[in-house]
Amino acid sequence: MDDQSDGGEGNSQRNPKLPLPGKRNILITSALPYVNNIPHLGTIIGCVLSADVYARYCRLRGYNAIYICGTDEYGTATETKAREESCTPQQICDKYYEIHKQVYEWFDISFDKFGRTSTPQQTEICQHIFKKLLENGYFSENTIQQLFCETCDRFLADRLVEGTCPTLDCGYDSARGDQCDKCGKLLNPTELKDPRCKACQARPCIRETNHLFLELPLLKDKVEEFVNSLSVEGSWSPNAIQTTYAWLREGLKVRCMTRDLKWGVPVPLEKFEDKVFYVWFDAPIGYISITSCYTPDWEKWWKNPKNVELYQFMGKDNVPFHTVMFPSTLLGTGENWTLMKSLSVTEYLMYETGKFSKSRGIGIFGNDVQETNIPSEVWRYYLLANRPEVSDTVFTWADLQAKLNTELLNNLGNFINRVLSFIAKPQGQGYGSIIPDASGAESHSLTKRLAERIGIYVKLKQALKIAMSISSEGNAYLQENQFWKLYKQDQASCCIVIKTSAGLVYLLACVLEPFMPSFSLKVLKQLNLPPENQFSLCNEDVERARKPWEILPDGHKIGTPEPLFKELVTLYVHV
Repeated sequence: MDDQSDGGEGNSQRNPKLPLPGKRNILITSALPYVNNIPHLGTIIGCVLSADVYARYCRLRGYNAIYICGTDEYGTATETKAREESCTPQQICDKYYEIHKQVYEWFDISFDKFGRTSTPQQTEICQHIFKKLLENGYFSENTIQQLFCETCDRFLADRLVEGTCPTLDCGYDSARGDQCDKCGKLLNPTELKDPRCKACQARPCIRETNHLFLELPLLKDKVEEFVNSLSVEGSWSPNAIQTTYAWLREGLKVRCMTRDLKWGVPVPLEKFEDKVFYVWFDAPIGYISITSCYTPDWEKWWKNPKNVELYQFMGKDNVPFHTVMFPSTLLGTGENWTLMKSLSVTEYLMYETGKFSKSRGIGIFGNDVQETNIPSEVWRYYLLANRPEVSDTVFTWADLQAKLNTELLNNLGNFINRVLSFIAKPQGQGYGSIIPDASGAESHSLTKRLAERIGIYVKLKQALKIAMSISSEGNAYLQENQFWKLYKQDQASCCIVIKTSAGLVYLLACVLEPFMPSFSLKVLKQLNLPPENQFSLCNEDVERARKPWEILPDGHKIGTPEPLFKELVTLYVHV
């Protein structure tokens, strides 16, 4: 396994991976987190952590996979934050890029490349795609009416305007100029009722300005063909399919793709030299430019649809930009791009009684979790066990406490510690830290029954639940055999039970590696086994799980057992 648990790029950055003939080549991306604030738990589970689990799983399966992510740095929000902090947009990006990177490192996110969009490569690739679309007739010019703040003396980009959503039965009074967070409808700023400048709260007036528009209606047939084919082939999640077809049924509309800003990818036309591209035009292109920073042979990943599968992870609010707008821009170039095959989408993670909000400071942020002294593997487990796949879920401190104490401490940690601590006891009380021989295990009735159940579990896909079930089975197996009595009454049977249980400990460390990598390393250390010899999830290794008493060799000396989890007795409250 190519372990990159440092959260950076590790060996992969020094020796970038390229697609290999005869291998399954998988390109994984997660939605680029915006750079103007500290990421919160919703951001972490909604994109980077879910994608990390899949990337680690792919490596364990022996696939040739890379995981690409980075910070989305251009646009209105960055300019606004720079004004708030009295610095330049570049300084804001530099500051928060490092904060994001440190948070993801703490969470053990195994990026092959964690980059950023404010790079020359981003400008080059974005402008290239624009020029191809322009050549092919998919861009048009038009004069539009746009909100202008006379107090601030500037046109107001979408996110600099707030007002009441015009959608019937919505009426949300804090809708942005580009989208209503309550009903999800995409908007134009001039559609808002009672608009106000976000910076000074003044009511803006309307002025005319020239912009470039992407002719999405002309790309409708290409997009529908892509969606109809890949949504089935790639088993898109139901929420992604529902959102995408809602867009298509409503009819694709011409979308303005330029903004009156300075911080962004410049439009490479003399007439529009004072404008930049709309962030939702250039942000997805960041996946490509960040890959180009990872390897100069980036086209072998991004222009190789026959040999590369693209898997993308994101929150539900990002879906239409990835299933309609981004594919449209690639299809419209006429070039042979690698298009998204599979899409994994999360609903919202709520905080206690409300919604996580960067701008309003509501929720748990990346720096908060580190201050709790609760290890990263516990946070990873909790977030993944509560991943909002089909509906919004709620984070509560009480639920975190319950899951740590019951599922991790009393189930998983208890099983592993009981097994290894007993093996570590001196001869006469245990096995002197040596894995015993388990002759006759296949004819031991309770062990045979356990093996059959484990064999069923490892075939299933929900590995996090499976691991906890294996741990529960292990605890029940220890209790049913009453190993502490067997040690004195039936040494041969006790050896079978303990060696089988030690095999389950190793199996748990391996199955849980994508979810809790630092936990797995701790268990392997206690087993005195090097991480590079880790059990994989390839078919031949999965078959080994049917005979857990054969997983570890006779005579192997384990390390020093230690408790893996500590009871959480204090509820933390974030203010």
